[in-house]
Amino acid sequence: MSSNPVPGQEPRAGLRQWFGLLVLLFPVALMTVDLGVLWLATPAMTADLQPSSSQLLWTTDLYGFMTCGFLLVMGTLGDRLGRRRLLVYGSLGVVAASLLAAYSTTPEMLIVARALLGVAGAAVLPSSLSLISHMFADARQRATAIAMWVTALSVGIAVGPVIGGVFLEHWWWGSVFLLAVPIMVVAIPVVLTIVPEYRDPNPGRFDLASVVLFLLGILPVVYGIKKFAEFGWSATYLVAVVIGVFFSALFVRRQRHLEAPLLDMRLFGNRVFTGALLTLLLGMMALNGVEYLVPQFLLVTGGLSPLEAGLWLLPSAAGLILGSQLTPLVARRVRPAFVIAGGTVITLVGFWLTATAQPDASGVVPSAVGLTIIMFGVAPISVLGTSLAVGAAPPEKAGAAAGAGQTAYDLGLALGIAVTGSVAVAVYRGDVADSVPAGVPAEAAEAARDTIGGATAAARDLPAAAGDELLAVARDAFAAGFHTTAYVSAAFALATTLIAITLLRRIPAIGKDTPAPEEEHVPAPVTTERTDQETQTVA
Repeated sequence: MSSNPVPGQEPRAGLRQWFGLLVLLFPVALMTVDLGVLWLATPAMTADLQPSSSQLLWTTDLYGFMTCGFLLVMGTLGDRLGRRRLLVYGSLGVVAASLLAAYSTTPEMLIVARALLGVAGAAVLPSSLSLISHMFADARQRATAIAMWVTALSVGIAVGPVIGGVFLEHWWWGSVFLLAVPIMVVAIPVVLTIVPEYRDPNPGRFDLASVVLFLLGILPVVYGIKKFAEFGWSATYLVAVVIGVFFSALFVRRQRHLEAPLLDMRLFGNRVFTGALLTLLLGMMALNGVEYLVPQFLLVTGGLSPLEAGLWLLPSAAGLILGSQLTPLVARRVRPAFVIAGGTVITLVGFWLTATAQPDASGVVPSAVGLTIIMFGVAPISVLGTSLAVGAAPPEKAGAAAGAGQTAYDLGLALGIAVTGSVAVAVYRGDVADSVPAGVPAEAAEAARDTIGGATAAARDLPAAAGDELLAVARDAFAAGFHTTAYVSAAFALATTLIAITLLRRIPAIGKDTPAPEEEHVPAPVTTERTDQETQTVA
């Protein structure tokens, strides 16, 4: 492919490219399928492995943190090694980590498996997207292909709970991780046969120190937040947060002095770029805290089977898909900032519904409907946020801006679980500690106070009346934590609305030619137009 194509003469993709796209979508969908099946498997996994509250949180959110931590890294490696080759390596990593997760016998083993899955996922996602950009040179075809890539993520969210429910109905909790194995084994040789290889002929210098500093900045801060939720402030947890902030500052400083940084910090001087990243970060934080807890709420307090819970979660995925499809149509007439703000306002209705769900069968409908509304309202953020971030950057920085947008998206998802999950744990433990029925043995009371799974297991070993009373206390406490999480997530949604209106309001609607102010670069209307030279920089 010529590095300087004549505009309007880009070759159109044929059947081979479209079939190659279809193959690429399977690994992409698996990345979100993995999230959905884990949420449903959490109660059974907790009862079997007996993780502590902290270990349970690490198990659920470490995948997201490792993914967002390595996105920029894997994008750079793909430029050097070849994006198809990195995709294959990542797929092999998913197979190995999935097997390790499926047959984990301790919480620590499962945490390691989840971390490896996160690293492998970080290789699959940017590699597949950059290969799509290379395969489809025609702008309209490329737009369709990328839309299908986004839809694959949504489909993964939709089918994940259903598949997980079927697996959990017939097999043990670890079986939910085995779905990826046959799909990846079949996809890898097809990718090697159908999908073309691509690498950047002139990549910048790879800086391993930046990767280390980035991870050293994120993980200690999250650790401090988790421990604060469990035990309250202490010098140890405060030191962890300070260490994370320190290494984050070193990361920022190093990026400013590198010729080829992982993330060009000068981009943050643009209010549109900064606003888009903050919108992605806070919007995903608002979504994922509730999204993570709803499946457990359906299982624990609604009394549903895993399959029934999975079916109740299907409308929420449909809401995300519908919202994603409507967003570009609405954004042709309404400024993107107001499309995003309107969506976050809609989510408030969903958060209110989830906050009113009662800890019994009557709470199934409001929690499921509430999540559907939330997913619909959040859709404009996921569709427009990354496009705005890329459009706000100069053409030569498009790849870095795209990587930063995806990192903000994934970091928001992970932080949503970490922050709101920590709040839910703190409320749960406090309520159980204050309400344990008299006569419950100390060991059973401690197990119930730690997690809802521990309460379920402890109740089985008690006399029927005492066990039912302990389980009722645990369910009420879980519901209280769930309701608090809904309010915290609603606050994040309001913050997202304010940021979108404040920093992104000058961006015109798609197709409008509103002049940009001279004092700063404001992106052209959101578009998928990109030259092949720019495509080569996308990781």
